[in-house]
Amino acid sequence: MFNFFKKKENKVNPDFNYESVMVDMHSHVLPGIDDGAQNTEESIFLIKKMMDLGIKKIIATPHIMVDFYRNTPETINGALEILKAELKKQNIDIEIEAAAEHYFDETFEKRVNEKKLMDMGDNYALFEYSFISPPPNAFEVIQRMIEWGDYKPILAHPERYAYMTIADMANLRDWGCNMQMNTISLTGYYGKDVKKKAEAMVDGYIVDFISSDMHHPRHAAAFKDALNFPYVQKILSNYPLKNIMLK
Repeated sequence: MFNFFKKKENKVNPDFNYESVMVDMHSHVLPGIDDGAQNTEESIFLIKKMMDLGIKKIIATPHIMVDFYRNTPETINGALEILKAELKKQNIDIEIEAAAEHYFDETFEKRVNEKKLMDMGDNYALFEYSFISPPPNAFEVIQRMIEWGDYKPILAHPERYAYMTIADMANLRDWGCNMQMNTISLTGYYGKDVKKKAEAMVDGYIVDFISSDMHHPRHAAAFKDALNFPYVQKILSNYPLKNIMLK
């Protein structure tokens, strides 16, 4: 259950919202299956906040992690149906789908080989690295995803991996791996170093997708406040994002 405290409302530039992005393709709004929304009340709260800012479609991406969140297509789609039923009950008109944020753990390569990733749109597959170090087999597995043609890989929030440089990202992207930035990285939410790297990504035109990575009300507040930041405004204005391809 959320604790709702009265706070001074952040003023947002009325000229900017997320309508041009349209699709939020990385969030944890499905109820009760990972570290995001824990019940439908929390899910609905977060979804309404996203809708208020111009999001027209949500692709929920719960964690699949062998050691923590052992989600399957069955658990994820089950939570999606529960949420859809509640949205219908409350007459909330938003398109919502589900894929997954796959952790690049010891099971990831096997999932790729067996074509068992939960993808979105035209076979886009979202995955994340460890925050400590990159997987030793990362390049080979990503290359296989691309060459086999089964998946179009998207690396989640590379700006948050302290060991990953802009050059590393650009090299991986040149091979065909898409880069997804958390919008609130551009606000300093995750720290000054992440903000600086995120800004360099924007300047270098190596951002393919942006998204909220929404887990809880603090993320919702930061997602709204982000609209006041120049680099967020820049990426919302004539920037070649691919989010709209998932509509």
